[in-house]
Amino acid sequence: MANTRADMTRETWLAILDKFRYDRDRPANPDMWSPRLDTASRDELIWIQNEKLRAAVPFLYENSPFYRRRFDRLGLSPGDFRSVDDLEKWPVVDKTEMMTDAAEHPPYGTYTTVTDDVWAKRGWMMFSSSGSTGVPRVFRYTHIDREAGAWANARALLAMGFKPGETVFMLTGYGPHVWAWGVQYALEKMELPTIPGGGMDARARANTILRFKPTILLCTPSYALHLGRLMQSMGHDPVATSVHTLFLAGEPALAVESTRRRIEGLWNARIVEFYGCTEASPHVGGYSCPAQTRDTSPAATHLMEDIQVWEVVDPETRRALPSGQRGLTVCTNLNSESSPQLRFLVGDYTTLDTKACACGRTHVRAIGSFAGRADDLINLRGIKMFPIQIEEAVRALPGTGDEFEIVLTTDSGGLDVMTVRCEHADHDRGGGDLRRRLEEEIRSRCEVRVAAEVLALGTLPKTEFKAQRVKDRRTKV
Repeated sequence: MANTRADMTRETWLAILDKFRYDRDRPANPDMWSPRLDTASRDELIWIQNEKLRAAVPFLYENSPFYRRRFDRLGLSPGDFRSVDDLEKWPVVDKTEMMTDAAEHPPYGTYTTVTDDVWAKRGWMMFSSSGSTGVPRVFRYTHIDREAGAWANARALLAMGFKPGETVFMLTGYGPHVWAWGVQYALEKMELPTIPGGGMDARARANTILRFKPTILLCTPSYALHLGRLMQSMGHDPVATSVHTLFLAGEPALAVESTRRRIEGLWNARIVEFYGCTEASPHVGGYSCPAQTRDTSPAATHLMEDIQVWEVVDPETRRALPSGQRGLTVCTNLNSESSPQLRFLVGDYTTLDTKACACGRTHVRAIGSFAGRADDLINLRGIKMFPIQIEEAVRALPGTGDEFEIVLTTDSGGLDVMTVRCEHADHDRGGGDLRRRLEEEIRSRCEVRVAAEVLALGTLPKTEFKAQRVKDRRTKV
């Protein structure tokens, strides 16, 4: 029985979560898990968000010391938040704040609502997301979160075409990565068979595809390229395999048109992807629109608005921008016992559109998907650019390999310089010309002079999870 305000607000919040989990056990029809939610009107979606917000805010205040201190510091109270329109009163929360909290209150920080007692009673899994300072931000999720995440993810997977008869090959080590675990439990809920590929090397995974014929691969974009090239080197054509869908995450895929086309051509398969973050999880935030085809450009990603409130903000002022303007993503999470964050700065650039979609879903879409996370911004001698711009320049050079890296150093004169290293089959014959052409491509896109190196195919390391493209070795002042 609830006997404190913290207990009472937790019970109220969990009851609200339960109330709005329509069609929780099985899909209402073959195309939409929950048509009542997926095709809800704008007014209905806002009503659901408001109902959830009025329960989430007191819950956070009473159960998260991080949030209570922030409320008190800002001179706000839970009663100041009655609708999503009131969210503008709350300055966005960024990762730096969380890292500071984790450092001051080890080992878990105080930004989630899981106490040691709750963790002991119904703890499910701990995920981790490290910041640039090396201070780990950990998130302890409960079995209530696990079920809420499985339900939301199943809705998204069904929308992306995961149907009876498919077999999913999970080409990822699970580790502390929320994406793979969230998908695994959703596939169980959907009763779809999976082949676990964690711990296998690339050759074993290629042979598994050839022998057991999965139809969907789950991996990062860079690994999809690596595995396809390996199969070609083994004398097998990825196009001729059973794979028809590549389920990608961890790095931009749909947002980088040249990379998207390269992967699609290598496998003759469609690409779908999830979007989200560890902090506002353990479920999907965005998923590929089911109306999207290989010829759809730009790509669009649906955001599930009955479980989260999504905004874009100005990168400098952090103030909300109207629909149709490009800004950084901000998420208010309304589908978690453990981490119902208010206005967390996820920090990817996109443009939101609330117009109705051809697939029948009414939720907001990110047009062009997501690219250029603010955390990844490179500042070279006052010129700012994103790794995605370098990637587009590399892909624009015909014949380049799939791997590249960006190396930042400080020269003997104290000047910060950049070298872009890529692979090419003709590196030994036309290396000089290729290098000059790549330098020009980068200069035209980023308006900065950089050096380029053209290497033999297979020189640069392959990655299974998120590719670490940027090597920052500059002298720190």
